[in-house]
Amino acid sequence: MAFLIHSPLEQFEVTSLISLNLPVLGYINLSLTNLGLYTILTVYLVLALHIMGSNNKQLIPSRWSISLESSFASVHGLVKSQIGAANEMYLPFIYSLFFFILIANLSGNVPYGFTVATSIMVSIGLSMTIFIGVTILGLRLHKVHFFSFFVPSGTPLGLVPLLVPIELISYLARAFSLGVRLFANTVAGHTLLKILSGFLAPMFTSGAITAVITLIPFSIFIALIGLEIAVSFIQAYVFCILTASYLKDAIDLH
Repeated sequence: MAFLIHSPLEQFEVTSLISLNLPVLGYINLSLTNLGLYTILTVYLVLALHIMGSNNKQLIPSRWSISLESSFASVHGLVKSQIGAANEMYLPFIYSLFFFILIANLSGNVPYGFTVATSIMVSIGLSMTIFIGVTILGLRLHKVHFFSFFVPSGTPLGLVPLLVPIELISYLARAFSLGVRLFANTVAGHTLLKILSGFLAPMFTSGAITAVITLIPFSIFIALIGLEIAVSFIQAYVFCILTASYLKDAIDLH
């Protein structure tokens, strides 16, 4: 059957939408890919959401405004619980990160859309950038004392040569763990939906009786779409929690 020929992983391919070759400085190729387009759309959707949610000094807030205020309160509570009230200067960064990942995930649930987080370069790029930034922050705050982070307090001197490499590997794993978690969850969910939709589409058109029977797995498919939307929120929240936790480690060396 033809619907089995197409791979469910095709939806994650980065393809060029517009390409421009310029004979400048030798040879320059400029192209806009689906990844770049949806990244730009995500940024503008986040901005549009906050513009729509602006009160404009109105006495009665709109529904958009109430939703944004609730989201801000949730992220603010996350930052206070993880980093502490004295370090709320990192709230704008965490808040922006939360909405970028959330809108990117939600826009990817639109049929024929592209999910930015399914690009390993984007997910790992975010993870690596946060890791480098957190490390620089720790070095700036604590200087050489930052390296005591790799020696657990109370460790016997004889175990230091054994524990330091383990702690160092564990710390370096943070550079990939954030991105891999986000990438794996989004890819797995979208792949499952693609496979199920590929099976359901021909079953609906193969006959009246088959179409009626197909309503049962179709209801499961709808439930999985709802689950995928919930995962979009959960992954954005988990990503921000772990980022805040890494910031706390860099600040307090815990």
